[in-house]
Amino acid sequence: MSAHRDDLKTVMHLVRGGSLSSAAAALDVSYTTVARRVKRAEDDLGVQLFDRLVDGYQATEAGEAVARKAAAMETEEMDLLRNLAGAEQVVSGHLTITAPQLLCSTHLIPVFKTFAERYPDVELHVRSDNSLLDLNRREADLAIRVSDAPGDSLTGRILTRQESLTFASKEWLEKLAHDPNHPVSWIIPERLPSSFKKYVPELPSENVVMRSDDMLTMIEAARAGIGVVVLPAFLGRNASDLYELPINDPMPFPEIWAVAHRDVWRSARVAAFREVLLPHFKAHSHLFVA
Repeated sequence: MSAHRDDLKTVMHLVRGGSLSSAAAALDVSYTTVARRVKRAEDDLGVQLFDRLVDGYQATEAGEAVARKAAAMETEEMDLLRNLAGAEQVVSGHLTITAPQLLCSTHLIPVFKTFAERYPDVELHVRSDNSLLDLNRREADLAIRVSDAPGDSLTGRILTRQESLTFASKEWLEKLAHDPNHPVSWIIPERLPSSFKKYVPELPSENVVMRSDDMLTMIEAARAGIGVVVLPAFLGRNASDLYELPINDPMPFPEIWAVAHRDVWRSARVAAFREVLLPHFKAHSHLFVA
């Protein structure tokens, strides 16, 4: 007897994530639905797929085999969907774009507006997400990424290079204009990916007044006069009540890319979006560098 396709997919995600909650999140269902589907798959296949342990579900050899088969089926399905999307020549249907939240809110809204007006038959889905969605699995059609390495398996192009600058409130601007040797209180990121550390100046801990794991919080803290912050140029220039301080040289910052799976890159919808996206960044490239 064969198992339902959704049940096999659920087994795969449970093996990948190792818990009911992670599988439920990946599938956007409740954890009870995950448990029910797994039980149904076991009943249909007549074999135990998981050992129920105190600390979670542990896949049996049969469970691992089913997960591999489901993953192969998923890969075949994704290949087919990408090829079909790449062959489409009509600009209609759904288009999913993913980009960092702060880039969406500060710079991409005019792009979304122009695209929606120009192509009313496309329903635009925007995922403002700082995590890297899997374009091979079609979690998005096109990604706008701030990165040195946007993905070896993807097709893309640079939208703009970037630099970071030093910003502060008017209070700090006046204070340092009056006394250039006045000690600077810095607002810095709490945690940074290792690849990004070279883009942030190293500062003695005694000069740090605040650390935060949220860029928006850092911007608001700088606006409130708590301290001085290093930001990508476009972010600092977008924030009202922040001023550029000439106390550090501009620092290079990762470039902004548009990327997609090579099969999807040539689709009519993605090509149409690029026709709006690229000129917008070209016209506003001055906002991203000193």
